[in-house]
Amino acid sequence: MSGPSSPPPLAFQRRSPLKVAIWAVPIALLLIVLPWAVDPYQTILVAYGLVMAIAVLGFNLLLGYTGLLSFGHSAYFGVGAYAVAFLVKYLHVQSMELFLVGAVLASALVTVMFGYVCVRYTRIFFSILTLALSQVLWSLAFKFFWVTGGTDGLRVPTPTLLGVANPEGGDKIQFLTHRYYYYVLVVFTLCVAVMWLVVHSPFGKALQAIRDNETRAQFVGIRIRAYRFVAFLLSGIFTGIAGALWVPLNGLTTPEILYWPFSGEIVFMAVLGGFRNFTGPIVGAVVFNYLKTYAVGFTVYWQALLGTVLVVLVMVLPTGIVGTVQLLWVRARRGAAR
Repeated sequence: MSGPSSPPPLAFQRRSPLKVAIWAVPIALLLIVLPWAVDPYQTILVAYGLVMAIAVLGFNLLLGYTGLLSFGHSAYFGVGAYAVAFLVKYLHVQSMELFLVGAVLASALVTVMFGYVCVRYTRIFFSILTLALSQVLWSLAFKFFWVTGGTDGLRVPTPTLLGVANPEGGDKIQFLTHRYYYYVLVVFTLCVAVMWLVVHSPFGKALQAIRDNETRAQFVGIRIRAYRFVAFLLSGIFTGIAGALWVPLNGLTTPEILYWPFSGEIVFMAVLGGFRNFTGPIVGAVVFNYLKTYAVGFTVYWQALLGTVLVVLVMVLPTGIVGTVQLLWVRARRGAAR
């Protein structure tokens, strides 16, 4: 007689809504009071982290749940950012809500075109293809400088939020650390909720089945390419939304965000936080943002310092920050139960 089946890996165990609320509610309250508890600089850093967390959540739908490693997500982030810049420059739009709609439509269009080609392949072929296509967009943004502004970029002024503009001559720092921060927080919360529903839906379970055993998934009737295409589309849209939210914080859109090292940063954020956990990409994005900011301020050789720190972190924490914390928590509970 066979023994009892082993429990699923920790990263894939489903949590009850009550257990999620136990840690999610305190974090939400902390984020709500943050602008009143820390200086504006720290608040803006957190806002950047939340924006990048949306992008990495989208990216991780491919890597963590579908098993596809993309090196081209800078393309969708950049498309979302440039959609905002073009709406400002050529259509004189100021509404953040219209910026988000434009970013969703633009990123969806580009993702559909790229996805139609990319989802036909897997493994290294998929990765290289996404990288190559993203560099096509970078080249277009760099060469067509009369449209995109080239290396000078396109400036984006303070947008209106829900139809309410920042007062003429109003303090931009105050705007970014309060009104815009809370706007980003609301969009971030909605994106997290939507992604949670996606990955815990039958669609999300089908993606995990494809990731674990593509042949078996095909035999049980899952349409592999169609599921991958939808995952690719959702991933690109999430990253495009992040690009749209990033522009008002940065104030400038340049081809640099379309370049391949930015895609590498997105990959590293997911790995740093733990791509086999839902919250891993969020933690990885926030931590990476702080590491990069302080490395830049510490030395002119910040790339070498940041690279060394990140390599050490990945070697010490092979399952990412969240995965390591979960393993330590389980060991602590087992030790206390003995």
